[in-house]
Amino acid sequence: MKNEFINYNPDVLSCIANLSNDEVFTPPDVANAMLDLLPQELFSSPDTTFLDPACKSGVFLREITKRLLKGLEPIMPDLQQRINHILTKQVFGLAITELTALLTRRSLYCAKYANSEYAICDQFNDEQGNIFYSPLQHSWADGKCTHCGASQAVYDRGDQVESHAYSFIHLSIEEIIKKDMQFDVIIGNPPYQLSDGGAQASAIPIYHLFVEQAKKLNPRFLSMIIPARWYAGGRGLDKFRETMLSENNLVELHDFPNSNDCFTGVEIKGGVCYFLWDYTHKDECLISTHENGNIVSKMKRPLKEGNLDVFIRYNQAINILRKVQKFNEDSFNTIISSLKPFGLRTFFKGRAEPYKEHNVKLYQNKGIGHIKITEILSNHKWIDTHKVLVPRAIGSGNSKTDLVKPIYAEKGTACTETYLVFGPFENKTICENVMSYINTRFFHFMLTLKKNTQDATKKVYELIPMQDFSKPWTDKELYEKYQLTQEEIDYIESMVRPME
Repeated sequence: MKNEFINYNPDVLSCIANLSNDEVFTPPDVANAMLDLLPQELFSSPDTTFLDPACKSGVFLREITKRLLKGLEPIMPDLQQRINHILTKQVFGLAITELTALLTRRSLYCAKYANSEYAICDQFNDEQGNIFYSPLQHSWADGKCTHCGASQAVYDRGDQVESHAYSFIHLSIEEIIKKDMQFDVIIGNPPYQLSDGGAQASAIPIYHLFVEQAKKLNPRFLSMIIPARWYAGGRGLDKFRETMLSENNLVELHDFPNSNDCFTGVEIKGGVCYFLWDYTHKDECLISTHENGNIVSKMKRPLKEGNLDVFIRYNQAINILRKVQKFNEDSFNTIISSLKPFGLRTFFKGRAEPYKEHNVKLYQNKGIGHIKITEILSNHKWIDTHKVLVPRAIGSGNSKTDLVKPIYAEKGTACTETYLVFGPFENKTICENVMSYINTRFFHFMLTLKKNTQDATKKVYELIPMQDFSKPWTDKELYEKYQLTQEEIDYIESMVRPME
């Protein structure tokens, strides 16, 4: 029997890209898709300089070099001369660990040391070549790194273990490369987050620091692949998001709501994106949405829609949002509590049996308990009212699977921060009408415009319009009210799971 795989010769960097979630490696096809966004004449110039500031496998530099080898052939016909010129004058990388430095040099120079007898370039006199790595320590102040915010308790490890103090966001480029360099193109896939020392694997994003540092080097082009959580949320990302939305330098943005469509087998909540930033560009951005290996939507539009402080990732949603906003209705989030509505943390537990006096029924994590009214820390006036509770954490940020499940909370009840409070309301009937609205696909669709992660705080409900809750609501009534076309209705229903 003939073995159909006997001549199968996979690209080793494609295999590495599927190995681990610790450092998300870039598959060669994704790296090439990002390189395709650049003006291709850059690869025919002997003067174009490229920098990958976060080398992992070396895939970007390898694919850049392959393009330069072809593009420079007419003006440098001698292959060895061409290789030497490209590797010594045009491609540079900063590795994120000692291991990735060796891997990158192996990918680019065909040897783990640049001056090896086996290296394809014969002009380097040192082991690093143009792939730089030096172990660094964080700069600690008050338990945090002043450059990246890493936790001293987690990353003050001495010299034996990687500290993940990435040189690109800790040092100037002159300190790293030992000379003043100007790069035409900065491209890469930076580290995404670092532990902040908090509970339950709490972490802070750092990918935006790589984007911001790259801009400070004044490249002509910048392209990076990063988590998409910056569209609407993320700790410490408000200023970054504001800049990205308002500066009008993005030429293209490729959005992957499901990270598996970009990184096979890797789940990054909220998806990922890659972009092309051009220093000279001052126009709208071409937004492409990817799903199941295909571009399902493409639209040139402003990144910033009206006065919104978030990026609306779905092109087809723009016209629907504009129709809704024409009504100038209050936001539904005006009747939603902030976190810890009664001052009780998630881990707070009531007892199983009710108290004989002053008892409050407590909706808590994984069930119901009972506490005394004196244990309630805030909003006592809400206890004896009718209200609706909704979990603070909902699904993963995927509207096709997430479902908001409201709970009617009668008088004499409270909740821990596992829930948010909607209300309070005058009676049970109004609560039921509110719940009918929550249980529509329209409500869920408007929610997903700002919710792209599991976290569902008050702010993600901002774009949902308020309704008259003297009556219940159905999708049919809402579609008619906002004069949605059948195409728009079909799109909403394709984006939101059927209500249970």
